[in-house]
Amino acid sequence: MTRRKALGQHFLRSQRSLNQILKVISPSPSDLIIEIGAGRGALTFPLTEKAAEVVAVEKDPELVRFLTSHPRPNLHIIPGDILRLDWEKLIAPFLPWKGEVKLVGNLPYSISSPLLFKLLEHREQFPFVVFLLQKEVAARVCSRPGSKDYAPLSVLFYIYYESRLEKTFPPSVFSPPPKVESALVCLKRRAQPAFQVENLAEFREFLRGCFRHRRKTLLNNLKRMGYQEELILEGLERIRLGPTTRPEEVDEVTLYHLFNYFCGNSPLNAKMPG
Repeated sequence: MTRRKALGQHFLRSQRSLNQILKVISPSPSDLIIEIGAGRGALTFPLTEKAAEVVAVEKDPELVRFLTSHPRPNLHIIPGDILRLDWEKLIAPFLPWKGEVKLVGNLPYSISSPLLFKLLEHREQFPFVVFLLQKEVAARVCSRPGSKDYAPLSVLFYIYYESRLEKTFPPSVFSPPPKVESALVCLKRRAQPAFQVENLAEFREFLRGCFRHRRKTLLNNLKRMGYQEELILEGLERIRLGPTTRPEEVDEVTLYHLFNYFCGNSPLNAKMPG
């Protein structure tokens, strides 16, 4: 296995696809753009022609050497693993920024899920995000209740971002071609969260437990998390859910009310969402 394959890197080789991605990013002369996984610069160099400043993060030393051998006055190459870098320090030299800050990237499949969770932790720094992801992951980010793709990522991103799946791409537009389709996701941070979450880390773990066995009912998943059946049935009844309800059928706010019930933060007798 080559190093590049091990890193899960698939480079865009279709100019048409690249133009479609650039259109969604819509770089402007007032933008500060942070790019994850710059690769050979297929997206990086066009961004430098439109944006004020581009900060390109790349882990592969060989690709870092290639990028630095093609300097641009507004291009800043940061070698390193984006999951290990301090994101606040990454943009600190440019703050305060008067224009828009955009986070973009053709993400290696191997880091997409942990990186998305890290984005949630740093949502205040990044109000506009455009990622090219594995289609399955993109669907989980953008899905709503009732969809087979509805998952913890769906709930968490709904709270803070308006998400839209812009376009899917076949394997043939990449080199080497992946085994699955990819999808372009655009995320715009809400002016205010859809609802307030006091402890995001604990809520995330609660959601993981609720969705861990998708073919099982919410009741059974909660029992596997260690809650007593009598307590679960009381909580489900208070939020008007039946014992056969499955997690993908429950909207985001109701899941949070249920979380609060088990945390002892709420008796669940407040007004429920309609």
